[in-house]
Amino acid sequence: MKTSLLLTAMMLSVCGAAHADDSQYVLGEDSQRHDDVPRGEVTEHVWKSEIFPGTIRRYWTYVPSQYNPDVPTAVMVFQDGHAYVDEEGQFRAPVVLDNLIHKGEIPVMIGIFIDPGHHKEELPEKAGWRPRPENRSFEYDTLSDQYARFLLEEILPEVGKKYNLTDDPNQRAICGISSGGICAWTVAWERPDEFRKVLSHVGSFTNIRGGHVYPAMIRKTEPKPIRVFLQDGSGDLDNAHGNWPLANQQMAASLRFAKYDYKFEYGVGGHNGIHGGAILPDSLRWLWRTE
Repeated sequence: MKTSLLLTAMMLSVCGAAHADDSQYVLGEDSQRHDDVPRGEVTEHVWKSEIFPGTIRRYWTYVPSQYNPDVPTAVMVFQDGHAYVDEEGQFRAPVVLDNLIHKGEIPVMIGIFIDPGHHKEELPEKAGWRPRPENRSFEYDTLSDQYARFLLEEILPEVGKKYNLTDDPNQRAICGISSGGICAWTVAWERPDEFRKVLSHVGSFTNIRGGHVYPAMIRKTEPKPIRVFLQDGSGDLDNAHGNWPLANQQMAASLRFAKYDYKFEYGVGGHNGIHGGAILPDSLRWLWRTE
């Protein structure tokens, strides 16, 4: 489940836009296990979707030890869930969530880590990038409300059968890497009444399925109540779909122009989760801040 180079939305072999130097990005203390920090529980599930017919996928739920079933609980959804839920991977999200919740730096929240759909009767033996999830690009790169409906009509109600999830859009966040990053933005853009926090790592705001139009749309649309954190690097991809570093800079410029609550961390890394993983604790602190 670990990889130093994430597959693109179309799972093509491509080269970076420039030489990437990820060596400076290292995981800090908030990404490490500590004996005095209570551990949340992670469970794995399988889902066959009707909104994406003929697909099957894995998803994982993270429930912190501080969860109180009597209190509506904040929610954060992660695309390409296996990459974020892996405690030995580049993000180690369950570890980070445990540490930050324990310190009171983010609210008690339930994490939902969702993989893209496979067009198969049964799932591959192991979660990961290979064999590739055939429906990934369609689900993540398409500019529509379909993935938002998948979350709101299928996954959240299913998880909500067991856990008390909030319906407050200000307490719902969504995160993803590459095509999962643009997917996270699309969900909030389409349904800001349901999701108002976005975290995008090396987001594919390029012309895979028309996503390059977002900077212009942001400039010409009344601002939506979305808080967004973008991360990218100068060594990100440059291919037939577009230039990822330029696309993320255009997104940041448009968000600034439209006066969104946004932050852009631009480094020198490549198309992977190394930089994003190193700053995940700070990203979450910023995204979930109360002021």
